Amino acid sequence: MKYESIIGLEVHAQLLTDSKIFCGCSVSYGADPNSQTCPVCLGLPGVLPVLNKKAVEYAVKMVLAVGGTVAPHSIFARKNYFYPDLPKGYQISQYDQPLSTGGSVEIEIPESKAKKKIHLTRIHLEEDAGKSLHSEDNSYTNTSSNVKQKGETLVDMNRCGVPLIEIVTQPDMRSPKEATLFLNKLKQILEYLEICSGNMEEGSLRCDANVSVRPIAQTKLGTKTEVKNMNSFKAVEKALNFEMERQIGIIESGGRIIQETLLWDAEKELIAPMRSKEESHDYRYFPEPDLVVLKFHPQTISGIGGIRSEEKFGTPTITIVEKIKQSLPELPEARKTRFIKQYQIPEYDAELLTTEKKLADYYEECVKNYPNSKAVSNWVMGEVLRELKERKISVSEFKVPPKELASLLKQVDSGTLSGKMAKDVFVEMAETGLSSEKIIQEKGLVQVTDTKEIESVIESVLRENPGEVEKYRSGKERVFGFFVGEVMKKTKGKANPSVVNQILKEKLSS
Repeated sequence: MKYESIIGLEVHAQLLTDSKIFCGCSVSYGADPNSQTCPVCLGLPGVLPVLNKKAVEYAVKMVLAVGGTVAPHSIFARKNYFYPDLPKGYQISQYDQPLSTGGSVEIEIPESKAKKKIHLTRIHLEEDAGKSLHSEDNSYTNTSSNVKQKGETLVDMNRCGVPLIEIVTQPDMRSPKEATLFLNKLKQILEYLEICSGNMEEGSLRCDANVSVRPIAQTKLGTKTEVKNMNSFKAVEKALNFEMERQIGIIESGGRIIQETLLWDAEKELIAPMRSKEESHDYRYFPEPDLVVLKFHPQTISGIGGIRSEEKFGTPTITIVEKIKQSLPELPEARKTRFIKQYQIPEYDAELLTTEKKLADYYEECVKNYPNSKAVSNWVMGEVLRELKERKISVSEFKVPPKELASLLKQVDSGTLSGKMAKDVFVEMAETGLSSEKIIQEKGLVQVTDTKEIESVIESVLRENPGEVEKYRSGKERVFGFFVGEVMKKTKGKANPSVVNQILKEKLSS
């Protein structure tokens, strides 16, 4: 019997605000444990939360980018549960009246090129909990604590109160591959909006999956499990494939799927039970009494710290939601379409170049300075991406600015450098950050284009290899490459290849 998986995702994205959602503590990554806390995020008695306006605006950006509907008013709620890294004993989230509903993200299935919409149920705001560091985890051994006993758990509260949006999908995905395609597209949108770094390894993008399986012809949903602790796209696909096979195995052996929460162990590539799966009533949700209703008035947001903001956004005919919508950048799919049309490059090139916003910016800036869009595309997809991968850096850390790459390509066109020499210079630029002009000057790499000088070298090569000349003239044309190689050796690779080829052909045929 053939089965299909039914997958829905709950994605938590950390917003790139400077401070936490209900207090002024920093959200910077990598600080010493428990160094970025205060009475508010630690939940000490008598404190009051104050909502971060920037977090609300970032959340609205995401809602609008995926075509969701911003609720005129939404309510924060207390989600009650007990865990060592949740000092208040509850998490401030949203429940029955979230920030938004609806929206969708479109993915493309690589094999068939078919488009598929993954529909969203909701996007809502909430605060993050702290982080438990277990003695068997790598993160634990990297802490500054001197106490590292086997079986010990430490708690870092720095993450308490960090602003999150939770993006909940409908169970539209039918394979682990579709789930990873959706996550990649979602990460891309978040990065283009510049509201989340999308770094799964640092925990700024986290994903829980609800998974069930059923025979392909069946319409009734099976019992679902929830899979947690997947900290990379590769881990998501592996974990979901594992859970699919596990559930199919249980069904085919006559067993019954238990609704439970499971943890993925990336090192062992195994899934282990964590606890029985909770329902919403297990959390005893109720409205947060210390925060007022979040309302979107035509010109203002109220509910920010319980005090109506008087900041105006444009003319009276423009609502604050419309104002935020106007600030949205060009999104990945639209930019890809424009690249194909404006720069006349293949769809494959446009897809790759728009994967990251900063990479797309780099490409466009280079084309402004060197208007050969396909040549730039080839260099960015080839040399630039290779250097980034080998050096394990991002585009923003790359030492070759777009203007310098454009300058290098102009020198190839002018004949100053051959294509081979240009690639060598480019590696040096990436290593040192020096300009192409400086490297060419220091290493004496100017290409030889003087026809008399090249002709003299060619005549020398032909005199030294009479036997090879006879082979060529007897019809063995593959020997031609030998002559080119010898000329390039004598000129230390500086001879202009097209000039070499032209003069060689003339000499050998005379």
